[in-house]
Amino acid sequence: MSNSIPGLRFGEYQGFPALLITTPFSKAAISLFGGHVLSFVPTGFDDLLWMSPNSKRPPDPIRGGIPVCWPYFAKQGQPPDAPQHGLVRTQQWQVTHAERTAEGEIVLALAGPDVPEVPMNVILSMRIGRALEQALTTVNLSKETVRFTQALHTYFRVADADRVHVTGLDGLTYSDKFDNFNEHTQRGNWHLQDARDPGRSDRIYVDTGNHFELIDLAGHRKITLTTSGSKTLVVWNPGAEFIKTFADLPPEGWRNYVCIEAANCGADVVELGTDDSHVLQQTISVAALTAH
Repeated sequence: MSNSIPGLRFGEYQGFPALLITTPFSKAAISLFGGHVLSFVPTGFDDLLWMSPNSKRPPDPIRGGIPVCWPYFAKQGQPPDAPQHGLVRTQQWQVTHAERTAEGEIVLALAGPDVPEVPMNVILSMRIGRALEQALTTVNLSKETVRFTQALHTYFRVADADRVHVTGLDGLTYSDKFDNFNEHTQRGNWHLQDARDPGRSDRIYVDTGNHFELIDLAGHRKITLTTSGSKTLVVWNPGAEFIKTFADLPPEGWRNYVCIEAANCGADVVELGTDDSHVLQQTISVAALTAH
């Protein structure tokens, strides 16, 4: 497969076996363990994704990049001993399609593993070029209606999380995991030093639009996230204290990323009838931040 497509080969990224992708516009690395994007580097920019230097290795889940949380987010609707963030991020995915377009972009499709207790299948389609486009398609294979939650749990690399803000959330209601999921209203752009609970964030925004901008002032860049098939956005940064509870995150790691997650979770549960399907999509792009 990879030998016949220019710009696509198997190799290694930060010690993880990975598909290594080179286009005229960008480079990327994708682990087939978890269907997990590890890196996306548009030409002229640093990586848009952050990987924890303390990440564990398979069979443990990878920390950073873009984990696929499916068929549930966190442990929503699951018993306490369920694996965090679903059943497919610690299993092998398979490449079912790969091509290079006339413009030089790389298009891939990865099939998720069969999970015997889940009557659905999942496919992750990607287009890597100037932007990173992902589409997570779920199909109900059963004769019953199925319900599930999910997310593309993106770790965006930032130069200083204390100097970041996120647009597209002003006026929205969010439930705050750090406040027993009580609901609050966002005032202005999201930033880490919100007066209500400064220095950390674990929020599920509901009834969102589909266009968000991460303004990375210290990194002099603007990352744009557009979504579809989702009415929920999760914004997570554990802050200086809570990060100490994670063995696979360095103590200062919170400064280097903000997770902005296109999701169906909380009240935004996907319900599929027989033979029905659902597509969760996101597109990630970047531009230089011009000084005013």
